[in-house]
Formats: sequence, C-alpha cells, structure tokens
Amino acid sequence: MKSYQEALDIILSSATATGHERVGLGESSDRILAEDVYSDMDMPPFDKAAVDGYACRRSDLGMELKVMEVIAAGQIPSQKIEAGFCTKLMTGAMVPQGADMVLMVEVTNETRPGYIRFTGGESATNIAYKAEEIKTGDLVVKKGVQIMPQHVAVLASVGYVNPLVSKKPRVAILSTGDELVEPREIPGPGQIRNSNATQLVAQVLKAAAIPNYMGIVPDTEEATDRALKQALAENDLVLVTGGVSVGDFDFVPEIMRKNQVEILFEKVAIKPGRPTVFGRTGHSSIFGLPGNPVSSFINFEVFVKPLLFKMMGLQWQPKNFTLQMDVDFYRKKADRMEFLPVIINPSGRVDLVTYHGSAHIHALCHANALMTIPAGINSFKKGEMVHVRSL
Repeated sequence: MKSYQEALDIILSSATATGHERVGLGESSDRILAEDVYSDMDMPPFDKAAVDGYACRRSDLGMELKVMEVIAAGQIPSQKIEAGFCTKLMTGAMVPQGADMVLMVEVTNETRPGYIRFTGGESATNIAYKAEEIKTGDLVVKKGVQIMPQHVAVLASVGYVNPLVSKKPRVAILSTGDELVEPREIPGPGQIRNSNATQLVAQVLKAAAIPNYMGIVPDTEEATDRALKQALAENDLVLVTGGVSVGDFDFVPEIMRKNQVEILFEKVAIKPGRPTVFGRTGHSSIFGLPGNPVSSFINFEVFVKPLLFKMMGLQWQPKNFTLQMDVDFYRKKADRMEFLPVIINPSGRVDLVTYHGSAHIHALCHANALMTIPAGINSFKKGEMVHVRSL
C-alpha cells in the first residue's frame, strides 16, 4: 500500500505531455500557455496623461497659462509647450513636447476665456511615462501559466492573438455496476442513479480537459474488457469508477492487466479512497476509482487534477491554508491519512459539516475545503492549527 505522497509522486512522474496547438485569443481562457510571450512595443508607447487636465511646465505653475489646444486620447499634439502656455488633455492622451507635468482639472481655475491658473499647493506629475511598464522585448507572460482574463488583456496588448497552448487531455469516464442507471431514469429495486460520472465530467471540465463519458458498463468481464480497450485507444486518460475493491464482481484491475496496463499501485493509505488503482499503457494513463461518490470526488481532486495539469505543462498546486479549528474534532480510527470535508467559516476558522462517510455526497455541497488529518492523529482541539485545502 502506497502513502499519499508516494502515490502522487508515481502519478506525476507518469505524466505524458499532450502536445500543442494554436487557438484564437478569445478561446484561450483557462488554457496552459506553451511558450514565453514578449512585448512587441513599449508600454505605454508614449508619455500619456494619467488624468484629465492641462500639460504644462512645472516652472510655470505660478503664472497664468494660455491654453493652446485640446487633445483627446488618440490625437497627436501639434504644439510644443513653451513658457506661459499649456494644452488641455484627456486621460490617455499624448503629452506634448516641452511639458513635464499634467495639472488635474480640479486644481485649476479658468481666469478668462482660454486661460487657466493653478490653484493647488503642489501637484504630482500625473504622467504615465513611455515604457515605464514594459519595454520592447520584455517577457510579459511566462510559459506554463494558466491563461486568466488578465493574461488575455496583456496578450492582446502585445498583439499575441493566436496563443500556442497545450492541447486539452481527452478523459474517458466509465462507470461499472449493474445497480447503476442514468440520472434521467427512475431507479428500480436495488438500483441507484449514476451520480459519479456526472460529477467527474464536471470536474474534468473544471480542470480544463475534455470529458468523454462512455456510459455504464455491465458487471461482466467481457463488457469491461471491451469498454476498456476502446477507452484506452481513444483517450489520454481513463477514469473507471467501481469494480476496484475485493467483491466478486470487482475485476477491473485484472482486465487492466489483460490490456497491457502496467499497474503502478492498487491501494493508497488514505481515507476515503484506499482501493485506488493507477496504471500506464502506451500513451494513456488509467485510474480505477472507488465507487462511492465522495471517494471518487476527493481522489480526483488530490490525484487526477494534478496529473491533468502536469500533462498540459502546469505545475498545479492546491490552495493550502493553516487555520484554527473552531470546534473540537475526534475520530475513532487513525490508521490512515484522511481528507475530511469541512467548511472555512466567515471567521476564517475550520468548522465541521455533517458527514456520514464516503457515500455521503451531500456533505460536499456544504463544504468548501478538505481538512488533512495525518495518520496517527485522532483528535484536534478547538483553537488548534490544522491544514486545509480549498475546494
């Protein structure tokens, strides 16, 4: 049985890059940038007014100034600023030659038509200088970044309109079990709706990958073998839920071996999710995830998501916090590391949610974090510091 860290190291060391493709800038959000991007121009490209006001010389602040022209953003000044003169500018407009500051409109007074005077005690320069943000050739966005809206704005500003990004992994999702029916169906006696697959599809999408739901597989070796062959041939990653424990119909690991999957581990010392299987064959990786929905959800978060992002070139890390317990906590068994659904409350402390075990998917709707409980630890006292990862 592998420890959590041993299992994660094995998984990440097995990652295979997905390759690259170019997409339109409007389609690049959440994708992983596959090359460094450099600026093709200075930012700002010229000295520009940071406020609405008057461009002038600081040495002229004590005198009445004649307004020569009015310049809007996008226009080019035609007059150079000399002693006793100024130019009215809109925010973002080019500062004319000869000016070394822009007076805010609020600190000026029109003394007579076409003339103004400074009425403040002192004034900032109010100029955004050429290249003070970025110089031509500067690195603006690094390879391996997940593109967010702010990155899209920067890429647009340097004319990088067809980003080279990592291809999205294609992820097959198979659910095993004769007791399962699709969510649209009414379960008969002994049946339940297949919530795992729907949950995993949503998690795959949130991880910027492409889900390929392949349906419910009957609990027979022939059906499992046929489905697994197709999934491995057509996808970069395969997620199989159910059929990985020790029941009479739990033969997924054996079918994996028959399909030349090298199984790298079959159990992990975590709760929930001990019967987790991981293997590799050819260009594909495969997880056998436990059938209980909380187990599959948590195992996706702690194992599958990091692998998907690494395949796309992102060294993803969860958002971890060390926070105080707001209540006492106790568990009976401490033989395994546990990921427990909890809530970070408005006071910034960790509180418990009602949780009945790995089949209790409703608990995750009330949780916003997972508390990590090391093996050998039975309890935490109120006020004690604990480690949590944000959901």
